Amino acid sequence: MLRTHTCGELNKKEAGKTVELAGWVHRRRDHGGIIFIDLRDRYGLTQVTFDPEANKGAWKIADKLRSEWVIKIKGKVAQRPKDMVNPKISTGEIEIEASEIEILNESKTPPFEIGDEKSKEANENLRLKYRFVDLRRHKPQEIMRKRDEVIRYVREYFHKNDFIEIQTPILANSSPEGARDYLVPSRLHPGKFYALPQAPQQFKQLLMVGGFDRYFQIAPCFRDEDPRADRHPGDFYQIDMEMSFVEQEDVWRVVEPLMIELTEKFSDKKILKKPFPRLTYSEAMNKYGTDKPDLRFGLEIRDITEMARGCGFGVFANAVKDGGVVRAMKVDNGSEFSRKDIDELTEVAKSKGAKGLAYIVVKESKKETKSPIGDLVSYELQSPIVKFLGEKLAMDIVRRVDGKAGDIIFFGADQWREVCEALGAVRDECGARLGLKDKNSAAWCWVYDFPMYDYSEVEEGRIDFSHNPFSMPQGGMEALETKRPLDILAYQYDLVCNGYEISSGAIRNHDPKIMYKAFEIAGYAKEEVDKKFSAMIRAFEYGAPPHGGIAPGLDRLLMILFDLDSIRDIYAFPKDGRARDVMMDSPGEVSEEQLKDLGLKIKKKV
Repeated sequence: MLRTHTCGELNKKEAGKTVELAGWVHRRRDHGGIIFIDLRDRYGLTQVTFDPEANKGAWKIADKLRSEWVIKIKGKVAQRPKDMVNPKISTGEIEIEASEIEILNESKTPPFEIGDEKSKEANENLRLKYRFVDLRRHKPQEIMRKRDEVIRYVREYFHKNDFIEIQTPILANSSPEGARDYLVPSRLHPGKFYALPQAPQQFKQLLMVGGFDRYFQIAPCFRDEDPRADRHPGDFYQIDMEMSFVEQEDVWRVVEPLMIELTEKFSDKKILKKPFPRLTYSEAMNKYGTDKPDLRFGLEIRDITEMARGCGFGVFANAVKDGGVVRAMKVDNGSEFSRKDIDELTEVAKSKGAKGLAYIVVKESKKETKSPIGDLVSYELQSPIVKFLGEKLAMDIVRRVDGKAGDIIFFGADQWREVCEALGAVRDECGARLGLKDKNSAAWCWVYDFPMYDYSEVEEGRIDFSHNPFSMPQGGMEALETKRPLDILAYQYDLVCNGYEISSGAIRNHDPKIMYKAFEIAGYAKEEVDKKFSAMIRAFEYGAPPHGGIAPGLDRLLMILFDLDSIRDIYAFPKDGRARDVMMDSPGEVSEEQLKDLGLKIKKKV
């Protein structure tokens, strides 16, 4: 062994002992001839002193040391004088009086300083290019340590609940599961491809057919999606689990306690409500404008469609006439928003397809005035739309949403989905601007009863699956045969925390007849289902049990628990904002020989 102790474990009880330490030179200081070295490993820092009077040879070597050189030292533990104690580090009461030193490796000047605060100033791509240096900082090391603890805890939790951890294949088949596949060409089967699994979906269902009634794994998943702050491009991990002979309540009873334990053990956040609130998809969209609502704050959306029917404001009246809706959202203390704020919120609404963002500011009045219905009010309404609505209707709307002086009310008028999404985005932005997103709170909730089908985002007018295609429709075959596709609900559910979808799951379809019919409605012929899902269909013909599961996203969960701004911080070696590994220069080109071996030829994209 090159060391007898680590740099974070020594204290004054060790005084007088001779120890050997090895690590990196964190900082070097020269005070009147005595050289001080802060030696660092992943356990902490220890101060080492080199006195020329005590050991000239060791002092001469120490005089050459520079930041990030790797060294080994031998010396005696000495207690520091009281006025020299450093309370900021665990070894602050002692120092090592070095008698020997060995340089194990030299280092170039690092591209940025290793200290957490200083390194923040470095360009992110520079830090990712030299990630092997960046990882020496305390913060990423602490994140990796806590990530390991969470994974260990999750494994123990599932094992205690009779789950078996089973690894599923990485080289799998391509299937339509909602994102682009990563394809892997086969050398042994020219012209054919494996696909990296978007999730172990089919495999875990096949495990249920195989008789493993409680399965889990920390599963690597691969999706060719655009990166964003809460989604890592390429690869990510999920806590994958599946159970046989269950209904959705059984799945929730396993997952909810785990999320409570992880939140309370690995974060400082207070869970706002236990058990977790439950919202249907329809309730979530109508109240909060999204199927992943942030319940740390209110700002609920109210329906005023009937009030707006035939009103003098054409935008509202026409929306109702065309079968749409009119919704209002009151923002407490929103009258403080400036014109610039309102313009920026309007752009947020437009980014979700809205044509604009109508509003009414409820301003405090210096004196009470009589409203159009005869009561006394101490506020006045300011908005370009009041003159079209008429003061009476405007006042009625303010009462409908419980408005008061100091509030602002935003409106959406269009088809149902467009209004929900626009006001949902405005609600989220208002929550951020008004400081309503308390980072010390965890607002968990279940969202369930998702629609089985929706219109395709790619092909106009086409019916497609809105969620997981392997979900069981509520009502089974009868619902598929008698209901309009958009009216069919599925046994699908999401677990949401602080406005992020943490997990998605479902009770699965285990009947081949129902599966064929479900895919037929989405435009898949029987032959296509047989080709793409042959193993599943075949397995379901051999006694498949009812089953269901869920797959919490490990990385997104950790991002929330650890209060990180970007999901990239969760990974030891993350991709950058353009899905590149700048450290390994990936993706990269390959040789003509490799392409020839696989029967491939690169064709430039037009």
